[in-house]
Amino acid sequence: MNRRRRKKLTKRLVAAAMSGDLSRVTALLRAGAPPEASDQDGTTPLYAASVQGAADTVRCLLAAGALPDTESGHGSEGTPLCAAACWGHTETVRALLDHGADPGLREDHGVGRTPLEWAMAGPYPETVAVLRAAGARPSAPAG
Repeated sequence: MNRRRRKKLTKRLVAAAMSGDLSRVTALLRAGAPPEASDQDGTTPLYAASVQGAADTVRCLLAAGALPDTESGHGSEGTPLCAAACWGHTETVRALLDHGADPGLREDHGVGRTPLEWAMAGPYPETVAVLRAAGARPSAPAG
């Protein structure tokens, strides 16, 4: 696939994931959109779906090969699990954890918050409980 087509498909995939349009995401993946690529802003489709709480779209992207811990953005976003936890999207958190997302991974290349810290700041007690059940523990800030 040429670079221009890949960029176009990636841009469309991120937009479809952001809107939670599962049928469009599925069609774009079938057309060759790479599930792990990021758009010009550095946003990954998995992050876009996670921040919206689109659990079915998240599952689809993970099944297509998106990695659950890939950080999104150029410093202004983070990991898909942090995005879902930040907004209390418990079903999305479960989907990410089921596919191997690290519940203790700090975003911002290891210096930001953990998913548990985001959920506790919400506050989203159900999301906190799911993260703790997966092994997340409060910790001292990275320094």
